[in-house]
Amino acid sequence: MGRSETPQQELLIEPNRPVLHYWRDVLRYRELFWFLVWRDILVRYKQTVIGVAWGVIRPLVTMIVFTVIFGMLAKLPSSGVPYPLLVFAAMLPWNFCTNALSESSGSLINNANLLTKVYFPRIIIPVSSIIVSLIDFAISLVIMGGVMLWYGYMPDWRVAAMPFFLLLAFLPVAGAGLWFSSLNVKYRDFRYVVPFMLQLGLYVSPVGFVSSIVPEKWRLLYSLNPMVGVIDGFRWALLKGSIGLYWPGIALSTALSVLLLVTGLWFFRKTERILADVI
Repeated sequence: MGRSETPQQELLIEPNRPVLHYWRDVLRYRELFWFLVWRDILVRYKQTVIGVAWGVIRPLVTMIVFTVIFGMLAKLPSSGVPYPLLVFAAMLPWNFCTNALSESSGSLINNANLLTKVYFPRIIIPVSSIIVSLIDFAISLVIMGGVMLWYGYMPDWRVAAMPFFLLLAFLPVAGAGLWFSSLNVKYRDFRYVVPFMLQLGLYVSPVGFVSSIVPEKWRLLYSLNPMVGVIDGFRWALLKGSIGLYWPGIALSTALSVLLLVTGLWFFRKTERILADVI
């Protein structure tokens, strides 16, 4: 008797897979997702001169520069909090934002060979690059703990809210990362726009100052920048004193962050089926 051959399963790649099937594919390729995360971690820290120390030096130098300029020279108010702590608490979400957007915006271009050879949900690539940025965030958080111990400034019960504000930071970063990565494939000169936007965002976000110095009538308009609510939230969660939350601004930042994520998913799914052809 001849051996019966078991038919091989075939994967049908459709131009527009239903939403439910698409997210099932994302779950199926979770091992690829973690492989890309681990690969990016090795590349980031293994092929550098000072390795992980770069994650320590960068936030410390930024803290010193901002403290000298805004705290000592400009003498901006710090709401009763040591100025280095005020700046470092803001640098936690801001550095995560800049690292994640920088990496995710060019992630599809950097993985062009992978995109043109095998099928998998393309969203895995920009999201995995964002996850890698959490490593630098964790390193900065440890440094923040050391600086707080130096000043004898321990957090209270509000620190339990920090995961919520980290999620609030992840939402706009993920949404913008999906937008930027897609646009970067279609318009190659878009890679020059992202660094400019991040540099501009550093000055319009309350990194070196407290957002309470903004006149009350402009606070809600100022909160159109999603990072305002995120930075205020991190300071409120980590630092005691007179730092408060502007709840209308938090609500607006949350709504805009969700909107940015939803539109980012929509645009990425719309352009995903042509990425391999365009790239």
